[in-house]
Amino acid sequence: MGLAADTVMTMTQRVASWGGARLSRRVSRSLPWIGAAVAIVTVASTMRRKGVISGALDTGLNAVPFVGAAKNVLEVVRGRDFFPDRYGPGVTPPTVKSG
Repeated sequence: MGLAADTVMTMTQRVASWGGARLSRRVSRSLPWIGAAVAIVTVASTMRRKGVISGALDTGLNAVPFVGAAKNVLEVVRGRDFFPDRYGPGVTPPTVKSG
């Protein structure tokens, strides 16, 4: 047995491997677009909850692929948002259900 073993792939295995690689490449290209689409859908509710400036900054950072993930990880570690929700006239804070 040499350094590189000869592996025999059937035609089905080759087609499946090629298809999997192609699908993986296609999905990896579309992930930033999916994140941006989710950000656009949530921008109105975030701006209503956090205010126009804070909501826009929060949504904008979340839309950037690696920056948004890093921001969310840091928020979980800190235990609070970088851009907190605003509470004032006309804004109702979320209710906490005691169970």
